[in-house]
Amino acid sequence: MSIGAGVVLFVIGAILRFALEIQVAWIDIALVGNILMGAGIVVFILGLIFTFRRRQSSSRTVIRPTEGNGTVRHTDRTDDTGV
Repeated sequence: MSIGAGVVLFVIGAILRFALEIQVAWIDIALVGNILMGAGIVVFILGLIFTFRRRQSSSRTVIRPTEGNGTVRHTDRTDDTGV
């Protein structure tokens, strides 16, 4: 969700910066667009970092002796992709 929010912020900022020709006395629309584009980039990068950080896998190996002279090895693997 944060990746999409970053893209939305960037697009809104780009529209304010490049597409609108409105001049308001009390606010600079181009500056607001620049700020939103910067915030969009930061949110997008943080979203990527948190998405890749969430992907972890773990494994557990259980070794049990059997009758006779052999052993049984069983490995459980879990992959947490955060989906």
